[in-house]
Amino acid sequence: MTTTPSALGGIRVIDMSRVFAAPVGAQILGDLGADVIKIERPGVGDDGRGYGTAWIEGKDGIETRQSSFFTVSNRNKRSITLNHAKPEGQEIIRALVKSADVLIENYKVGDLGRFGLDYESLKQLNPRLIYCSVTGYGQTGPMAALPGYDGLFQATGGMMAVTGIPDGQPGAGPLKAGPSLVDFITGHNTALAIMGALMHRHNSGLGQFIDIALLDTSVAMISHIMQDYLISGFPPPRLGNGGNGGGPADLIHCRDGIVYLTAGTDEHYRRLTVLMEQPELFTDPRFDSNFKRARSGQAELIAIIDAWSRGFTVAKLLAMFDEVGIPAAKYNTLPEVWEEPQVQYRKLRATTPHPHAAAGSVDLIASPLAQMSASPATIRRPPPMLGEHNREVLHDLLGYSDERIADLQERGII
Repeated sequence: MTTTPSALGGIRVIDMSRVFAAPVGAQILGDLGADVIKIERPGVGDDGRGYGTAWIEGKDGIETRQSSFFTVSNRNKRSITLNHAKPEGQEIIRALVKSADVLIENYKVGDLGRFGLDYESLKQLNPRLIYCSVTGYGQTGPMAALPGYDGLFQATGGMMAVTGIPDGQPGAGPLKAGPSLVDFITGHNTALAIMGALMHRHNSGLGQFIDIALLDTSVAMISHIMQDYLISGFPPPRLGNGGNGGGPADLIHCRDGIVYLTAGTDEHYRRLTVLMEQPELFTDPRFDSNFKRARSGQAELIAIIDAWSRGFTVAKLLAMFDEVGIPAAKYNTLPEVWEEPQVQYRKLRATTPHPHAAAGSVDLIASPLAQMSASPATIRRPPPMLGEHNREVLHDLLGYSDERIADLQERGII
C-alpha cells in the first residue's frame, strides 16, 4: 500500500470486463492510480474467478474465489455486483457513467446495446466518456460475432507458425506459448489506447469509442518475424529455442543446469570461438556468416557448443561469458526466478496485505511500470472479494440509502 502520487489520480474507470485480456488493461490503469470499479454478476462474479489451478486460501474458512487468473488481473479495483439485465442495474451503471472517465467491456458485439449500455447511448449522458470494447475479432467484419480466446489467436495470428521445434527434428510442429500472451498484450494495448484517448480528450474535451481486438494484437505481435515475410515473401521457419536475430543463439547444457547463449554478432561469435579454444570455427565455411549460424548450420553449431559447455558449471560458464562480453543467462524454473538477485533487487515479488486471506497477505507480480520516477505504478488494493465494495460505491458514491441497498440485494439486482 502506498500514497505515492499517481499518473491517473482522479480518473474513474468502470470495468465491465471478464476473464483476462480486458481486466489486465483495467488493472494497468488502476496500477497507475485510476479508481477502477469492477462490475460483476451477483453470486457468480467474473468468469475468471474460476479459472487457473490455484486459489488464495481464505481466512476462517472464507472462500475467496480468487483464482490465479483473477488475482493476477484484478488488483487495485473495487468490486460491486450488478445485474445489468434489470432496469435497476442499468440505472446504476448510468449513474456511475455520469461521473466516469472510462468504461471497459468485453461482451459480444452488440450485447450491451440491448440494454441501452452501448457507447452511442451512454455518450448522451457523458460526452467525455471513453468507451473501450475488447473482443476477439473486432466490432466489424465477417467474424465479428464470434467469441475468441487466447489459444485461438495464437493459431490464427501466426504465433504458432513461428513457435515450436523446426521441421525435420523430433517433435517438430507448431506450439502454443505457455502464457496467454495474446490476452496479456491485448490488455496492454487496451490501456495504451485508453491513455491516448485521455490525452485526446484533454486537448479536445471529447471522449471516443475504442475497438480493440485480440486478432489485431495477435498479428501485430509477430512483429519482425512477420515483417520478414512481408519483405521477402518467404515464411521464416520455426527455430525452436534458436534466436530470431542472429546465431548462435540457443540453450546449451552445463554440468548442473542450462544456459541460454546469444552470440549473434560476428564479434560475439569470434570471442566465443576463442573462448572455446576452437578459433577455426570462426572461418569454418559451415558457420562463416550470420545466416549460416542462425539457419542452415544452426543445429550443427549448437551441438558443438553444447558438447563444450557440458564441461562447466552454470556459474563458471556465465562468469567466463561475462569476462569476454558474450551475452548469456541462466535458465530458471519458476521457483528459481524468485531466487535471482536482480529479481529480488527490483522487488518484482510484491507482498500485499489482504484482509481476507488466511496468510494476511498475497504475493503479487509487481508492475513493470513501477520504476517511473515521479508517478510510478503502485499496488494500493489486493484483488477484491466479490461485491466487497457494494455499499462503499452505492452509498458513498451514489448516495443510496441502506434500505435501498438492502432491497436491491434482496431482489438479486446486486
